[in-house]
Amino acid sequence: MSSPRFFTDAGIEVPAVTAAQMREVDRITTEETGPNLFQMMENAGRNLALLALAVLGEVWTSARIVVLAGSGGNGGGGICAARHLVNRGISVTLCIAEPGDLDEVPAFQRKIFRSTSGREITPTSLTVEPVDLVVDALIGYGLRSAPRSPVSELIRWANGSGAPILALDIPSGLDATTGGTPGDCIQPHWTMTLALPKTGLLPQRTGQLFLADIGIPEQTYRRMGLSYVNPFTKGFWVPLTCR
Repeated sequence: MSSPRFFTDAGIEVPAVTAAQMREVDRITTEETGPNLFQMMENAGRNLALLALAVLGEVWTSARIVVLAGSGGNGGGGICAARHLVNRGISVTLCIAEPGDLDEVPAFQRKIFRSTSGREITPTSLTVEPVDLVVDALIGYGLRSAPRSPVSELIRWANGSGAPILALDIPSGLDATTGGTPGDCIQPHWTMTLALPKTGLLPQRTGQLFLADIGIPEQTYRRMGLSYVNPFTKGFWVPLTCR
């Protein structure tokens, strides 16, 4: 089966990459060209917060949002987004799947979040009270097997919450390369993927798809041998269609 092709509204084709290729993009970025992980995570989280505001529409000021975060980079982007949303007066509840396992940069994002008025709860404290938006930042492109507890329970909670779901980079539980689902998988209304689309982001799995700029320079993609034309204009994210 041929790989999916992704286009912006302006007709610009954006190259799709496998998980292994995206891992190499991240390596070149952090080791050679920059930006560093702190910068990219901040850019991802701010863009995610902006898209959350956009999809909420006029009700954003009174919205109740639950952010589900994993322990890696994807989770750090979610924690960052939670902080930006709280700073705009929104009621945000942050639930970190395994807070004791947070990587260094996500842990720093959590430290900043703790200086806001946002609420952090444990996975066992999640209730069925109505929410207006669930943000999925549990697992990124590094999925290697079916999600395990407590992440799998959080995925099931999100899917059963009745709230629309906005996924960061990859719907948690989705294989970024193949589009397969080895276990529980988030069923999003929207997905905001980062830097480049992944080959597994099939339309039936992602909801409406957006691409976000996290500050990676074009030279990084050139070193990968990718044919890349900057898809961003005055904004920092664009809608993508898959053909």
